[in-house]
Amino acid sequence: MTRIEREDNGKKGRFIIYDNDEEAGEMTFTWAGKEKFIIDHTGVDDKFGGKGYAKQLVMAGVEYARDNNLKIIPLCPYAKARFDKDDSIRDVLA
Repeated sequence: MTRIEREDNGKKGRFIIYDNDEEAGEMTFTWAGKEKFIIDHTGVDDKFGGKGYAKQLVMAGVEYARDNNLKIIPLCPYAKARFDKDDSIRDVLA
């Protein structure tokens, strides 16, 4: 079973994905003002590779942005590639 949690200290934060209560990966972000955040890094532990967790992390960020009227600046190569591939999430692109 997987779950995603969000941590945020007002300047930086991260979305963490857990696989059976074990941290499997994270996507870190930095706030750019009050209405945008930068995705800095997306990484999944090698032993959890191939399960689509990186995509789930980016999509959690997209949902969070939509729910809070925010925009995303995807500086992380993985996140940028997701936005390049998926037209349906470009509504939150800064």
